[in-house]
Amino acid sequence: MRRINVLIVGLILTVFAASPLLAQEASNPGTGLPLPRFASLRSGEVNLRTGPGVQYPVEWVFQRLGMPVEIIAEYRTWRKVRDWMGVQGWVHQSMLGAKRDFIVIGGTRILHARADEKSSAVARLDPGVIGVIRACGATDTFCKVEVGDYTGWLKRAQFWGLRRDEAIP
Repeated sequence: MRRINVLIVGLILTVFAASPLLAQEASNPGTGLPLPRFASLRSGEVNLRTGPGVQYPVEWVFQRLGMPVEIIAEYRTWRKVRDWMGVQGWVHQSMLGAKRDFIVIGGTRILHARADEKSSAVARLDPGVIGVIRACGATDTFCKVEVGDYTGWLKRAQFWGLRRDEAIP
């Protein structure tokens, strides 16, 4: 709630009004796209601010081109995002792209030749490696991904950047 002071014939009346930011977050009239949803960073340096505007201080600077983030709220041209470690803040929409990237989590992971754990290894992926999700069904255990010049299959549970029941055609 915001506090608004109104001067009425020499008296100050304090009115509590719902924040327009909170109202916009709940209804998402900005883009009409679903929340939450994933996007990726379009630059190797993206300021994460404490609020939706340049008047808010920079709290963090993302330095990973293509890093996936989850958009959890919108306010005008600003998007509140969360990264794979749970860090949250506001970035300008121009710093986000629709490309569906992922980041490897946990330990070293095997990129398989087929959607089968027993298939041959195409590559070994260290934690923090970023790649592109090419295809994944809503109930698939493995997703088709691309990392640099390598294409293969990675277990859905071994990366972050896709909702549990989400499908990428």
